[in-house]
Amino acid sequence: MRFNNKIRNVELEISDDLIDQFELLGREHYPNEFGGFLIGTYTSDSRILSITDMILPKQYEGLPYSFYRSSEGTEKTLKEFYEQEPRKYYVGEWHTHPNGTTTYSQTDLNAMISIEQCPTVKINNPILLIISIKKDSPLEFDFYLYEKNKLSKYGKIN
Repeated sequence: MRFNNKIRNVELEISDDLIDQFELLGREHYPNEFGGFLIGTYTSDSRILSITDMILPKQYEGLPYSFYRSSEGTEKTLKEFYEQEPRKYYVGEWHTHPNGTTTYSQTDLNAMISIEQCPTVKINNPILLIISIKKDSPLEFDFYLYEKNKLSKYGKIN
């Protein structure tokens, strides 16, 4: 699947298989929120991001309307990704909104601001994936690009 962010004129791609993995995890943790870290690669001109993998948090708390994850223990896994393929980086976050929409909350925006401002995180424009999980409905999801204290949505390319 391919998506475009018209504000920045950048693209994002992700496999159906990875989306299926997000859905499976979201349904396993339903009705609580769940999420993790996004891993990906950029083209040499940084115009296209391919999300290739995810890392699940070792410590987390998921409730029906909130999700907290710790980054404890992820540094080693991130390093392993980078050593296997030096172009793979931490590119953002994903989480579910059980019985909710794919619209981000102020808490979600604040989390992205914190990520961008964190001195140990080397990412200027993190990606946020929000997945709507409803018991008897098809999966819905949206990608957002963070820049200058705002999140802008990616649109699907047919």
